[in-house]
Amino acid sequence: MKNSQSTYFSQRRKKQDNKPAEPKKTVLFNKPYMVLTQFTDQEDRKTLKDFIPIPNVYAAGRLDRDSEGLLVLTNDGKLANKISSPKNKTSKTYWVQVEGQPDDADLDKLRNGVTLNDGPTIAAKVEQMQSPDLWERTPPVRFRANIPTTWLSISITEGRNRQVRRMTAHIGFPTLRLIRFSIGDWTLDNIGSGEYVELDPTES
Repeated sequence: MKNSQSTYFSQRRKKQDNKPAEPKKTVLFNKPYMVLTQFTDQEDRKTLKDFIPIPNVYAAGRLDRDSEGLLVLTNDGKLANKISSPKNKTSKTYWVQVEGQPDDADLDKLRNGVTLNDGPTIAAKVEQMQSPDLWERTPPVRFRANIPTTWLSISITEGRNRQVRRMTAHIGFPTLRLIRFSIGDWTLDNIGSGEYVELDPTES
């Protein structure tokens, strides 16, 4: 995914050398469950094309197919790099429903950083939260009888593959539902599932 993004924005820069600059576009999208963060798919699965009719924008970073929430799309390579490159340390906050009831000692492990199979994580900001008022997921989350669940707010600046899920599994509390609530200063506020907002260029 990262290489395809780099190629896309590289090609756009070459084209822009030969014609007037295209106005910058930034789109905030609330990605539903089981939607790919790309515009085409050979297996005919749901993609961004099913929701966003705006041409010449590209997902800045990724969000797993089985995760929901905020995705930024843009035609601005600098903005895309700012969001997706770990070097820029853009904070991303996730609302995470886990199986079980972790206590402070469990959460402190995430706050201090845990060692995954691809190395130690940077310390995360982690807090227990009340169940958020959310849209229904289709299909709904499968719960195990007699096992409670807990909602956590987890903020990280890294972007490893399935990182948050691996972090909660590492401390013994598997993720059941994961929603990215914010990227930097942008949030999901007032954006329904499957809906998008195109920002004014002065907001990008």
